[in-house]
Amino acid sequence: MSENKSEWSTQLIPAAPKRADPALDPFKQMMSYYRCAAMEVETKFRVLDVQMSLNRENNPIESIKTRLKSPESIFEKLKRRDLPMTLSAIEENLNDIAGVRVICSFPEDIYLLADALLRQDDITLIERKDYIQNPKPNGYRSLHLIVEVPIFLRNETKRMRVEVQLRTIAMDFWASLEHKLRYKKGLEDSEDYQEISRQLKNCAEISAMLDRLMENIRGQIEGGREL
Repeated sequence: MSENKSEWSTQLIPAAPKRADPALDPFKQMMSYYRCAAMEVETKFRVLDVQMSLNRENNPIESIKTRLKSPESIFEKLKRRDLPMTLSAIEENLNDIAGVRVICSFPEDIYLLADALLRQDDITLIERKDYIQNPKPNGYRSLHLIVEVPIFLRNETKRMRVEVQLRTIAMDFWASLEHKLRYKKGLEDSEDYQEISRQLKNCAEISAMLDRLMENIRGQIEGGREL
């Protein structure tokens, strides 16, 4: 899920303008469906957060952010993949138009929440990529899910795809700063780029170690268990 062209928000995605150019109505309508799908998934996680907090001292979710991919980013991706500029091409080939990012306290919470979401009858798993167990070469860690969720409209039900990212606070901290630092203008052409990349990956390892240590401390506090 690209971060440089899409604005993440802890609030619900803003509603579309009431008045729209008639020529853009089909696209705006499709985007409103994706907005609704993100709202559905966000609500599911908020319900899970409340339910799971009843059996523990703290809520497993620290924050939830949502976003819709910008039109410019959508069309650039279609062009890059040599796909037609049609609504059907968007719906059939792009899985990250709507995004929900869930920030958790501990790695264990990520898997508990993901499993609880996927057990729900109306959720269909399309794709799962575990970058926590198998980090990207640059050190990036997160659990990515592509899910399909129904949205209930006035006269029909539509199934829409949403990309879900689940991270710990430490993973999100590293990913946010890594993105800001790595994509500074001209950095890739710098003679220090390889060394900077090595240092950023080292920071990712330190971040992962912090997650493990904090989770072990929680286990000791909650009953002498060490993860």
